Amino acid sequence: MTIKEVSERTGISIDNLRYYERIGLIPPIPRNKSGIRDYDEIAIHWITFVLKFKKAGASLEAIIEYIKLATSDQDSKEARRAILFEIQEDLHNRIDKLTACLEMIDYKIENFDNLCDPITQTMIEEWKSKKERRE
Repeated sequence: MTIKEVSERTGISIDNLRYYERIGLIPPIPRNKSGIRDYDEIAIHWITFVLKFKKAGASLEAIIEYIKLATSDQDSKEARRAILFEIQEDLHNRIDKLTACLEMIDYKIENFDNLCDPITQTMIEEWKSKKERRE
C-alpha cells in the first residue's frame, strides 16, 4: 500500500506519516525495490495503535518508548506495562477533572431558572449601574 493510500485510509497526512516513522513513533516501514514505502496491514495496526495512544493523551515520548520496547528483542513486558499504568492514571485524573466540570454544569442547568439566571441578571444590572455612574 502506498503512503498516499495509507494517508487517505488513516486521515494522517503524508508528511506526518513520514515524520512518525522518522522519530520512531511507528516502526520502520519496509520499502520496495524502488525504495518507496510499502505499507501493509501490520503497519496500519501500528498507526491505529499510535492514534489511540495519542487520543488517550499519551505523550509522544511515552508512545515512542513503548514502540521501542515492543519492537526490541529484549523482554520488555513489565516496562511496557508501567507505561500503560502511567497513561491509565493520567486518563483517570483527566476523567475526574472533567467529571467535576460536568457536575458543575449539571448543577447550573438544574438551577438555571431559580438561581443562576437571577444571579447573572443581578450582576449585569450592577455592572450597568456602575457603568452609567462613570459616564
